[in-house]
Amino acid sequence: MEEHPLRVLRWGIDLSARLGRDPGALVWMTLVAFVYGVATYVRSQASVPWGPDHMMILASDLFVGRSDLSSLTTINDIVTLDGRHYQAMSLLPTVPYLPLVPFQALWPLSRWLVSGVVGIVAGWLALPLARRYGPGGAADYWLAALGAFGTLLFTLTIEGDFYYLAHLEATLLLFLVLIEWHDRRRAVLLGLLIGLAALARPTLLLAAIPFGLVLLYEARHRWATAFAFGIPLLGAVAVTGWWDWVRFGAVLETGYDISWVAPQLAALRAQGLFSTDHLPTNLALFLGGGYTVRDAFPWLVPDSDGQSILLTTPALLIAVGASLRDRTTLALWAATILTAIPVFLYYGGGGGATYGYRYAMDFVPFLVALVAIALRERFGNLERVLIALSVCFVCYGYAWQVWK
Repeated sequence: MEEHPLRVLRWGIDLSARLGRDPGALVWMTLVAFVYGVATYVRSQASVPWGPDHMMILASDLFVGRSDLSSLTTINDIVTLDGRHYQAMSLLPTVPYLPLVPFQALWPLSRWLVSGVVGIVAGWLALPLARRYGPGGAADYWLAALGAFGTLLFTLTIEGDFYYLAHLEATLLLFLVLIEWHDRRRAVLLGLLIGLAALARPTLLLAAIPFGLVLLYEARHRWATAFAFGIPLLGAVAVTGWWDWVRFGAVLETGYDISWVAPQLAALRAQGLFSTDHLPTNLALFLGGGYTVRDAFPWLVPDSDGQSILLTTPALLIAVGASLRDRTTLALWAATILTAIPVFLYYGGGGGATYGYRYAMDFVPFLVALVAIALRERFGNLERVLIALSVCFVCYGYAWQVWK
């Protein structure tokens, strides 16, 4: 019984020792924490104070045995049943708020604290991810900059919005999945990480298919591997079903098709929560959504329904250069495609009033790893320009969020 705490302590000591011998990692962690922290603070000062958000309220309600909201800060995505109000959202975004429940003075700051911490940790992981999949040397830091500052991870973090927290959690967990996939490929840990990611963004259960197939293909003991990989995934499905049953009385009712949404969204939802009717519009936004112009700083106004990936993270185009000669690349492309399917069939566009195409963050981590693999073959001026443009576009998103 004492072995596990000692093992955790030993792991912490070993990690500290490795970081002490790795000044590059220490500088990277300091940079990410500083930039994310300062950017979040500036964004918070530009925001109108509105007290605890829904997840903080729900976390405090869970402490007294309630699964409904005792008060509301918005009516969007709220399901009202028998006079009680429920947030139509998966379970994991509430969890990081639970440690803050005893400290009521922190509740008004919770949205910034939770998103900031989760985003910073995900940003830290961009460097070990780059080191595992990239070509090495300076290129790894370019890749890390792409992951932490050239994707919507940055803009979603500094916004401090509980809607976006699910994407931050999923990105952090997928970075861990990719690191574990490169290192030891422990089936039970991969299943657990993907299952947790699915508790944030249920679409990510689909990513288990290609990774699971490769694991089984490579395994010596396939039944044991299938059991180790599948049990955590089944556990995530069971937790999701239980959470839906507690709130809505049915294990298959997520709440999204019965919640209140704005009339424009309600008209789209009437065509189907997921439908091929939404595919042309969503693809058009993802590939061609752009800006309009106004006469006040910062002048360029992003499309509120979603933006082209070419105008937020064009460096992801580098991924097409990733070789298809190994199973990892095939698994990454399969995971990208499978998770993209429900994203583009969803009625909600790119994620309302968000800079960029927020829902694409479900598959962006896989594309970042593919970019790293592609850079093993070529890392020239074009690749540097695309990564620099991605960072610049995302930084513009930050400027828009603060000064809009």
